Amino acid sequence: MAFINHESREIQLKIVYYGPALCGKTTNLETVHKMIRRDHKGDLTSLDTAKDRTLFFDFMPLVADVIEGFTTRFQMYTVPGQVMYNTTRRIVLQGVDGVVFVADSQWSEMSANVESLKNLGDNLQAQKITPDDIPYVLQYNKRDIPGVAPVHYLEFLLNNQGTRRPSFTSVATDGSGVFDTLNMIAKLVLHKFVKEARGDGDKDEKADEILIR
Repeated sequence: MAFINHESREIQLKIVYYGPALCGKTTNLETVHKMIRRDHKGDLTSLDTAKDRTLFFDFMPLVADVIEGFTTRFQMYTVPGQVMYNTTRRIVLQGVDGVVFVADSQWSEMSANVESLKNLGDNLQAQKITPDDIPYVLQYNKRDIPGVAPVHYLEFLLNNQGTRRPSFTSVATDGSGVFDTLNMIAKLVLHKFVKEARGDGDKDEKADEILIR
């Protein structure tokens, strides 16, 4: 959940990239970190396990005027894709404000995508959160590989749980779709934060004033 640091005058919001092993979560964060201005980002930190990694860093967007007198800082995390590290996944999800689910577009990975999405729901419920309670978007990665599953099939398979979620195609290795995905989840997280901070349902246009690059 959002953390307001009154001493530093910061609003801290946590975004987690989730998905099966080797789907492109790490590449997404590495690409984002590489492209953000040096003076607006922290160090990219890696916690290595035997076969997987958890990455995290924080950054301030160029524009995110949500509450006057406060800056906005996003904390970015990936979860390990290997099933054996499910405890780590749950720890990383603690205090999450928004999720990007990265799906692998290769036909051979469809069952892994479904399993990982179900695992996300299970791990959120373990923290008394349902998918409807939290902003999340879908990213269909590896669209540059020949013969991948069509987008309409991925939508049918993964974007069929209650409210339809924003989805994006991407090639994380060259940055295509990476910032479109990030800007959308950041906007959704900010809208939810503003709504809850105000205690009403009014839309605040300031939550649209976000620029990440």
